[in-house]
Amino acid sequence: MSDGIPQQPPSPGPGEPEPGPDFDSMTRDIAEVPAVEVITTVAVHLMSAAAVNLGLAEEGPEHKDLDEARKLITALAGLVTASATEVGSYHASPLRDGLKSLQLAFREASAVPDEPGQGPGEKFTGPVFG
Repeated sequence: MSDGIPQQPPSPGPGEPEPGPDFDSMTRDIAEVPAVEVITTVAVHLMSAAAVNLGLAEEGPEHKDLDEARKLITALAGLVTASATEVGSYHASPLRDGLKSLQLAFREASAVPDEPGQGPGEKFTGPVFG
């Protein structure tokens, strides 16, 4: 009889190894993941990490690190620029918008803003203006 609560497997006896997690059922085979999904997922992770390092997270200035943000934004710009033709405009357009927002936020957060064309990722995107 099942009451909707998952049952715990029996504990191993003394001297028996602990059963490991069933990774096969927990993850998809990477070969099944479309390239567009991998690219957009990586881009979103880069965007999130850059936003945190710009101090845009809930904790704000506690995690602000503009040097790290610059690296992340530059990597994001390279990925978005290089993959734009592969992922199509449907996916590339929002990634470009997010990238531009981060580039502008970086300029605003900097005590001494970079010259146009010298900001993070601008060697891939060209100068970014508000």
